[in-house]
Amino acid sequence: MERAKLRQGEQEDAAAAAAVAGGEQHSLNGHCEGGRSKVARCRESPGEASGSGARTPGQSGHSSSVMESWKEERTRSVEDNEMSLPSIAAAYTTILRGLGEDPQRQGLLKTPWRAATAMQFFTKGYQEKIIDVLNDAIFDEDHDEMVIVKDIDMFSMCEHHLVPIFGRVHIGYLPNKRVLGLSKLARIVEIYSRRLQVQERLTKQIAVAITEALQPAGVGVVIEATHMCMVMRGVQKMNSKTVTSTMLGVFREDPKTRDEFLTLIRS
Repeated sequence: MERAKLRQGEQEDAAAAAAVAGGEQHSLNGHCEGGRSKVARCRESPGEASGSGARTPGQSGHSSSVMESWKEERTRSVEDNEMSLPSIAAAYTTILRGLGEDPQRQGLLKTPWRAATAMQFFTKGYQEKIIDVLNDAIFDEDHDEMVIVKDIDMFSMCEHHLVPIFGRVHIGYLPNKRVLGLSKLARIVEIYSRRLQVQERLTKQIAVAITEALQPAGVGVVIEATHMCMVMRGVQKMNSKTVTSTMLGVFREDPKTRDEFLTLIRS
């Protein structure tokens, strides 16, 4: 009995040590998250993050200093959709009954399956990886002036009420000898918006993905959106809009660069 208790205590101590060594770094849909900003933590090598300054074997300068977590994001497959569709449809049937409806009446016979299929489409961003759309669209180019794509239509789902969020996204970045195919900026928006979201996180995920993929001098992202959870329910303010922004690199550090970006997206 005493040996068993001793062994259990040793296992608990080892688990606690591993937790401390791992620090407080978490994952937010594929991106680093912790006490410091996501970009700062993602740019640190394991040795730098621990404060030792040592590099692990196989690390090399600039490329290894970036944890390219944007390459590993897919959390749902097409096969998962097929397997989960019946259970999602059954859940919608339960919801209809709970609302006092009859799921067997003519107009609702196929509603659970339609709703389940629609919800999978609304959240199809979980099936996609940023690297799938960016890998063949990053080009070496001697261009160091601001690139802006504005008024990108965005549709998402509020993770608190499961009702729509819709609006426009404006993206700007300052290249560092590499540029991205313009349509790919809209694809990045599509991947992250087609998930259960809050607007603040969506804004930062777009900016961090571009930063990790291109390593530009700076990135700016602004989202203007209407939340149906504020329009259809709650305070019911029909004309309210929410504006969020994320500024990284020179867009955060240099007021002139930031002002130029904000002026151009308003023009």
